[in-house]
Amino acid sequence: MNAVTRIVFFDDAGEKFFGEGPARLLRGIEEKGSLRAAAQSMEMAYTKALTMVKNAENALGFPLMIRTTGGRSGGGSILTAEGKEWLERYETYRDACVQANSKLYLEFFPEQR
Repeated sequence: MNAVTRIVFFDDAGEKFFGEGPARLLRGIEEKGSLRAAAQSMEMAYTKALTMVKNAENALGFPLMIRTTGGRSGGGSILTAEGKEWLERYETYRDACVQANSKLYLEFFPEQR
């Protein structure tokens, strides 16, 4: 038996807009330099990935990435400074929550050691 911590953010209307999926997508954009490549690595449709990013941007009130269209040199995407900061804060918060949950789990269920 174990307890799982999932950090999900909801907007004022109660709609989910950010969690582990969008965080992985942003990390993929940062690593691959492309929303399309990040989506493909997650086996996700490009349109779904774009919708996820746009929903998060609308809820947060700032852009998470900058897209450049293709052409001879190809297109790509990069995270904005705000996008990088948000992702880092989310991951730090998530990790702190997981760590706190692990401690509390053992406190309330010591037989699981």
